[in-house]
Amino acid sequence: MVTVTPVATSKSSDNIRVLASARLIGRRIAGPLIVLVLWQVASSLQWVDPRFVPSPVIVASSLKEWMFGSVGATPYSGTWFMHAGNSFYRVLVGFLLAAASGVLIGCLIGWFRVVSDLVDPVIQILRPIPITAWVPFAVIFFGIRDGSAFFLIALGAFFPIVVNTAAGVAGTPKLLVRAARMLGIRPHMLLPRVVLPGAMPFIFTGLRLGIGLAWVLVIVAEMMAVKSGLGFAMWDAYYFLRLDIIIAAMLSVGALGFLTDLLLRLIGRWTLRWSRGL
Repeated sequence: MVTVTPVATSKSSDNIRVLASARLIGRRIAGPLIVLVLWQVASSLQWVDPRFVPSPVIVASSLKEWMFGSVGATPYSGTWFMHAGNSFYRVLVGFLLAAASGVLIGCLIGWFRVVSDLVDPVIQILRPIPITAWVPFAVIFFGIRDGSAFFLIALGAFFPIVVNTAAGVAGTPKLLVRAARMLGIRPHMLLPRVVLPGAMPFIFTGLRLGIGLAWVLVIVAEMMAVKSGLGFAMWDAYYFLRLDIIIAAMLSVGALGFLTDLLLRLIGRWTLRWSRGL
């Protein structure tokens, strides 16, 4: 009779996990690689005009110069980190304002019927209004400064956060609340100790939607109400027909948005580790 030692079994399991991880990474990067190859082929064969759709090679070269070039060599050389830092700062402040207010008001709407009756109609009326409609008011009240960007980002990111939070809180199973009451939890502690943890999946969904909108809105704010950041660089490059810089800025925003969303997913996974296996 042949027996398998625990060491051999463990090594086999590790190999399987490594292979599965490699396959997952391969599938994740295959799509972007295919898009890049098709983009390069279309530009090389002039299926699209290279003057208006620069090839990935040209965009990568311009991005490298934008990031690491000598400051002053060209209008954009060496300024990427300054613009990206300004955009990230505005996104962070605006998103934190939206997250704090959205989670708080969403909990109140979902848990207290009177707050829902008073506040929810106002939110549902304001929610469909385009954020660009608020730009004149932002400029009038906050000027051509960071305050305008904070206001626009916070306002736009607020709505998905508050709606998802309210839905998660209102959807708390009544059986769970009754069980908590039977175990001796006082009524005023139900929201922080029972309802809020149960609504966390909804809250993190709203936060992920909010951070995505924050990166969209920072470009809008920097094009119209602020004079720095990736959005401002994108708008400035438009006047000089620097399509390579515009595409590089677009890719930069996409990459930064992906990284911030990944960070939120990791935080959510750690926060909701108690729910694994349920």
